[in-house]
Amino acid sequence: MVRIVEVGPRDGLQNEQVPLDTRLKAAFVAALAEAGLREIEVTSFVSPKWVPQLADSGDLWPLLAPGPLFSALVPNAKGLERALEVGVDRIAVFTAASDAFTTKNVNMTVAETIEVFAEVIAGFRARYPGGWVRGYVSTAFECPYAGRIEPAQTAEVAARLLELGVDEVSLGDTIGVAAPPEVRALAAELDGPKDRFAWHFHDTRGTAVANVAAALDLGFTAFDASAAGLGGCPYAVGAGGNLATEDLVYLLERWGLRTGVSLAALARASLPVLEALGRRPTSKAQLAALSAP
Repeated sequence: MVRIVEVGPRDGLQNEQVPLDTRLKAAFVAALAEAGLREIEVTSFVSPKWVPQLADSGDLWPLLAPGPLFSALVPNAKGLERALEVGVDRIAVFTAASDAFTTKNVNMTVAETIEVFAEVIAGFRARYPGGWVRGYVSTAFECPYAGRIEPAQTAEVAARLLELGVDEVSLGDTIGVAAPPEVRALAAELDGPKDRFAWHFHDTRGTAVANVAAALDLGFTAFDASAAGLGGCPYAVGAGGNLATEDLVYLLERWGLRTGVSLAALARASLPVLEALGRRPTSKAQLAALSAP
């Protein structure tokens, strides 16, 4: 079965400048769960100074109704401490394939971020021995500062994360430049079972769905997506939104792969958030679902 990891509440909102009410975010998460999404990355325990939109992570977490597998991004030991205080038992850590990107992002090299993650993961597993940890590798195909990334370079960073003991590595096309041949080239370099990898495509240039199709053909079954295509990278100039979950669900269902997600309910789930942001829906599958009789 294909897994969809919904990242809209975190990656979709982190770069938005319009402050959103915490209860609106909680209702958004609840609507996504009601639509059938079972894995949702809810927020990040990052410094409020750097990501003001997610400053309410500690207040949001207790508002979540049980059911789906909720996770949160944890950038460092201080963030982990805040996350553990509210009972987060599934976390994600993030690095990149490019030193230039991590330096701009968190003022550390890739190697230094992995050293920090070793401490974070050890602290998390001390509290939750069986807890789930995901590792993100941003700029998996190209960096906005360093240019194209060799597939072997990304695969090496992914391997180091797996050595740290993460359960899954998500490979991120942060600025949305990849095409299917590049997906195939990176996949050929990865070392480990395919179910240890997820793909995180941005749709800046309209290739995200094509890239999903390429990964599906190769036997990969886990994909990140954001409802309504919300999001982008605050550290990558010009980066467009994430692959819309609606577009992903439509593709998978037409492929003959059951997702357990109601496209009609999913299409409606983001509408209050879009309204608060002063946006209109742009996902093609979302627009089609909303216009269906």
